[in-house]
Amino acid sequence: MGRLSSFFNGFSRSMSLKRTKNCDGREAVEDMGKDAKKNELILTTSGTVNVERSQNFASVFTKRGQKGVNQDCCIVWEEFGCQEDMIFCGIFDGHGSWGHFVSKMVRESMPLSLLCNWQETLVEASLDPDFDLESDKKLYKFNIWKHSYLKTCAAIDQELEQLRKIDSFYSGTTALTIVRQGELIFIANVGDSRAVLATTSETGNLVPIQLTIDFKPNLPR
Repeated sequence: MGRLSSFFNGFSRSMSLKRTKNCDGREAVEDMGKDAKKNELILTTSGTVNVERSQNFASVFTKRGQKGVNQDCCIVWEEFGCQEDMIFCGIFDGHGSWGHFVSKMVRESMPLSLLCNWQETLVEASLDPDFDLESDKKLYKFNIWKHSYLKTCAAIDQELEQLRKIDSFYSGTTALTIVRQGELIFIANVGDSRAVLATTSETGNLVPIQLTIDFKPNLPR
């Protein structure tokens, strides 16, 4: 049996695994979000975040185009989930008459919901008698995040459908999010926003590597 941190061991003892509409640890996650904002670990507008004692540096910029309301939203959350080696980044490009509202709502809901589902999935995995963290750590982490993202997107989609004041059929948003956990990067992408990784060539020049594929109606599934 692989060993999880004491945080998740304690979390598993205090958490009920009953399936409800919302994640059971939602209140604790919301408190994490409030503390992160208070400590300036979250950036949601143009600017920079450079946390003391951290070697990470994040910069965000957005500008209104010629179509009217700026429907772009973004977020950078350093020490995501109180984990020093984790960062959450997200870009949400709204479309339709209510696109600005949808993109903002998804930006506010997705990090908290994802974090909650991630913790819940970790607990469920730790209670599995066949669970073995040491067998393949990278694959294990990938499956944990994949399962967490699927639950999160389904829940947010359901929330949007229940909002009567907007027509979520004709208004929506892209959702490109990245979780960096240690040396690993996990990407979830819906829509045509794009993630590009800057690498250094042998000559010292920056070389861009596109990490995502734009999802268009004319592209095959």
